[in-house]
Amino acid sequence: MLVSAPSQPTLGLSLKRFNILLLVGSAALGGFGGTAIAQDTGPAGGTIALDAVVVEADGGRVVAPDGTASLFGGAYDGIVAARTTVGSRMPTTVLETPASVSVVTSEEIAIRNADSVEEALDYTAGVNTGFYGSDDRFDFIRIRGFDAYTFRDGLLLGAPFGAPREEIYAFDRVEVLKGANSSVFGLSAPGGLVNYVTKLPRREAFGEAYVTGGSFEHKEIGLDVGGNLTADDTLSYRMTAKLQDADKEYDASNDDEKFGMAGLTWRPTDSTNLSIVYDHLYIDSVPGSGGQPIGFDFPRSRYFGEPDYNYRGTERDTVSLSFDHDFGNGFSVATNARYSSSSSDFGYAYIASSPPPGSSIAQRAYFGNETESDVFVVDTHGLYEFEVGNVRSRTLFGGEYRNAKADDATAFASAPPIDVLNPIYTGRPSSVPIFSDRASDQRTRALYAQEELTFFDRLTATVGVRNDWLDLEETNKLTGVTRADELSETTGRLGLSYLLTDEFSVFGSYAESVIPAAVGVEPETGHQYEVGVKYQPEAFPALLTASVYDLTRDNLTRTDPVTLQQVPIGEVGVRGLDLEAKMQLPFDLDLVASYSYLDAEIGENGTLGNEGNRPAFVAEHVASAFLTYTVPGSGWRGDLTIGGGARYEGPYFFDDANTQNVGGHTEFDALLVYEVAENATLQANAKNLFDKKYVSYGGFGANFYNAGREIDVTLRYTW
Repeated sequence: MLVSAPSQPTLGLSLKRFNILLLVGSAALGGFGGTAIAQDTGPAGGTIALDAVVVEADGGRVVAPDGTASLFGGAYDGIVAARTTVGSRMPTTVLETPASVSVVTSEEIAIRNADSVEEALDYTAGVNTGFYGSDDRFDFIRIRGFDAYTFRDGLLLGAPFGAPREEIYAFDRVEVLKGANSSVFGLSAPGGLVNYVTKLPRREAFGEAYVTGGSFEHKEIGLDVGGNLTADDTLSYRMTAKLQDADKEYDASNDDEKFGMAGLTWRPTDSTNLSIVYDHLYIDSVPGSGGQPIGFDFPRSRYFGEPDYNYRGTERDTVSLSFDHDFGNGFSVATNARYSSSSSDFGYAYIASSPPPGSSIAQRAYFGNETESDVFVVDTHGLYEFEVGNVRSRTLFGGEYRNAKADDATAFASAPPIDVLNPIYTGRPSSVPIFSDRASDQRTRALYAQEELTFFDRLTATVGVRNDWLDLEETNKLTGVTRADELSETTGRLGLSYLLTDEFSVFGSYAESVIPAAVGVEPETGHQYEVGVKYQPEAFPALLTASVYDLTRDNLTRTDPVTLQQVPIGEVGVRGLDLEAKMQLPFDLDLVASYSYLDAEIGENGTLGNEGNRPAFVAEHVASAFLTYTVPGSGWRGDLTIGGGARYEGPYFFDDANTQNVGGHTEFDALLVYEVAENATLQANAKNLFDKKYVSYGGFGANFYNAGREIDVTLRYTW
């Protein structure tokens, strides 16, 4: 039996750990002032961060060597990223990467005050989020029409559905690689992947402190500080913390969080780096509104679930390690490793069937889940570089090991009905019966290699291959039956990039993907063809990308309605166009804009039919733009930045049968940032400014609205 209320987490040690982090960070806030800012160059094949120098640009913004300019200064480096490793695991300029890559920098996250991964990705081409509306148990991310897998520092996290929601303040940037690419990172969906880059210590003192208040009783404070512990810069630290006390927009809700992270970086020599980061995440929230009855138009705040059975908890501890060493002869090695232990649960009552015509009585159900998991993953690779004449070679080879164990119990039962016109709550149930209780163990071993040849500093050819060996084991704890499977899957990629000029490049690629399905079922595979062009002007920081692609997902697993077994009976194809621009323009204008066209079709669906239909939740047209303008300060008046954005999503269906749909919709965002003192800003953000309301998910017993208007005000100090 699954208990009907959350068990109280053992917070003694967790809160002590968090308070220690906060106290140490506060001490650092007082002791490590200064204006110099910097970032370390990451390990070979690891995260690449760019050294920054203090240079005044238009509007007084800090400019880094790659041309990025910061509105806030301190720990921020502008909205345009010039380099990444997400395309090939090797440090590469975005201009020369033979794939569509989007980077959401910490500055872009801060300027839009994105408090979730979904919000951080709202203005990214090819990506859509939030399609489950007020059902916000997990991070919902789709890239080019398919649910995306997520990674942290190049190491697999997995599918966001069912996993803890990530804390965006833990990351320096969020990278999006579009299209199939398992030969680079391993198991991933064909539409693309999201890679979170963890904040690491830097060589110089830096930091920020902020306090936020706003809609739905939102109260939040945060701290991110770092500096050197030794005079010779060999040992640096970083402390990051966040406390949040808030509600959500519907009744009987809460959205509280405690997050703390501490990291050390040791540089015993100029060619060696070792970093270790520990973070603790605790979330005490709710899983969703429980839905709104179809045929009625209640305010978003109305709640028809059960207040005493409405919880979503997460407690996770993670230790990450990264090491790199450059031997000085063109050969370098790097290792990334992570261990994570987490427990999460949720329980809620939701509308299972809306009132029939002439009635106001809705049928409800209880749904709950408890999950515990332990994951260890390590990746080690070598990079050898040499140049002969006009040919430059980079060879990457490595291996990965991952062991993920989890226990997952799910409960379900009918709940008392409710009168939506006169809701009377009945209290939490004494228990909810478990209908599924499984233990799983997934062990993955992989070997991979990539070769990159650059001719005359213009033409770059990249080829990669990877083989993953998967040992899968699953035990039904209700029946005692254990099933096992062994898989071996090979994926490859080929990419070409050509610099027409120092500012223009064209690229083309073919790439494959693979993800395991149920035990005993063939893995789902995918492949993509893509061509595109990129423009990175020398006159100002900017990156413009245009690409077209043909993407296919095979062996799509579905439940056969006759046998009720998971079988690979599906195929979905998407042909599309992505346009994206990130520009820090002259005259103190910054622009982020995107447009995506997706021609998606179900090619095969076995006994379920629906061939020729559009897949659920895939809009044909998606577009967005966010523009900011900074009025430079003068005399006593500080800089003033105003901005606004619009997000359009075309009609999409709620089901593959294409019987339920929502029309196209546009939401507007706005911001105002004023420099109240040197290094201090007062910032106001409005999301969904005009409170646009629509059903983002529905047709199955209840409707779920999109997020309503939210206004937050943040006072931020950086150095």
